[in-house]
Amino acid sequence: MTRVKICGIRNKTHALAAVEAGADFIGLVLAPSPRQVNLAQVQKIVTAVKEYSKTIQVVGVFVNMPAAVVNKSAHYCNLDWVQLSGDEPWDYCQQIEKPIIKVIRIKPGQEPQQICDCLANGAKLLSSQQHLYLLDPHDKEKYGGTGAVFDWSLAKQAAKQYQVIIAGGLTPENVTEVIKMIAPWGVDVSSGVEVNGTKDTGKIRAFIEAVRRADEKR
Repeated sequence: MTRVKICGIRNKTHALAAVEAGADFIGLVLAPSPRQVNLAQVQKIVTAVKEYSKTIQVVGVFVNMPAAVVNKSAHYCNLDWVQLSGDEPWDYCQQIEKPIIKVIRIKPGQEPQQICDCLANGAKLLSSQQHLYLLDPHDKEKYGGTGAVFDWSLAKQAAKQYQVIIAGGLTPENVTEVIKMIAPWGVDVSSGVEVNGTKDTGKIRAFIEAVRRADEKR
């Protein structure tokens, strides 16, 4: 089954809508972003979600913040996972106390073996920590949430060897294609389930339904 992460949640209403629709993860952005939420908001969302579901996993998204700050925030808010979406090196990742989702930004023309080599290095250094990889398009200006799509064929080899989540420009209309093409461990969506920059419950449901239909055909 393909895991689904709905990222960039900003309030309890959309968080619970994602849970009700069958999401496996919700992502809350604590880094500078139009979708950024503060620690108080995160606490309220996490409390509401965990009262509703014992299985949903809550992810806090951080970018190039001191490891001590990330650890303190993650424990304070009772996060299940920490997503590192910046330029954090592997030795930095080793300092994080929660399970990690490490974002790997894919550049145009990058060789599939380069991606696999990068993930292999991470797997070696993070062997004692629970971790996943999230593959996202490279952007010089932004760390995620761009709505851009990378060449999914570059991730085929990596998806066969590692637990990877595909992100970047996914929508209810195209998520079936990426699942059919590379069968990733998971998929991540943010802008693809929004209308005018705000999460849309109908689009969240449509996205998850599309993923489940694609799973049935595998």
